[in-house]
Amino acid sequence: MMTEITGKTVLVTGGNRGIGLALVEEALSRGAHQVYAGTRRTWTHSDERVTPLALDVTDPAAIQVAAGAVESLDILVNNAGIALYDDLTDRSALERQLAVNLFGPYEVIQAFLPQLSQARGAIVNNLSLNALAPLPMIPAYSVSKAAAFNLTQSLRSLLAARGIRVHAVLTGPTDTDMTRGFDVPKATAQSVAQAILDGVERGEEDIFPDPLAQTVADAWRGGAVKALEGQLAALAMAVPAL
Repeated sequence: MMTEITGKTVLVTGGNRGIGLALVEEALSRGAHQVYAGTRRTWTHSDERVTPLALDVTDPAAIQVAAGAVESLDILVNNAGIALYDDLTDRSALERQLAVNLFGPYEVIQAFLPQLSQARGAIVNNLSLNALAPLPMIPAYSVSKAAAFNLTQSLRSLLAARGIRVHAVLTGPTDTDMTRGFDVPKATAQSVAQAILDGVERGEEDIFPDPLAQTVADAWRGGAVKALEGQLAALAMAVPAL
């Protein structure tokens, strides 16, 4: 199923910088009716269609307050995330990244499910190619994104009956503050945001929004793991709920 951006209400977490800000701008350029930009700090935008929304994805109480302030929602983009260099010897580094990159999107999705169900809307989880294969210098980040990818796939099946589409964005290196000091070719945040919303509008389940990601897109979509996801989702539909 396809999701048009024109006339829709969109929420982007981490919407004040990097890919998040680029997504806000891209949604506006496509005619979004209203865009909520989730942010942990005071922030303003010149377009009257943009509403800054105080939102710390690690604070369940703050998430509930934010959900109460949004009457209707068509598209939720879980974009907020962190990446820390580590070597898996410090459990706290793993826990911190799971808190933001896995449990953050989970809590936000649960809080906004009533609005998304009413709209038969879409969830877009901005993940990483490291959900498919870890980058050794950021293994805890890679673990958190792999878990968030599995969460995305699970919700895709579980929420289909409500008419909610769930998209995974498998992003490669992008020129943002998060990748500062990582000396590799990077896509621009603007080009990534454009490709993400292109994928949403085309109804792509898994979106590969940059040159590096696109090198694995066809192999992923035609591969055994993607086929298995579909088989297990179909099996779950056929088995009565426990």
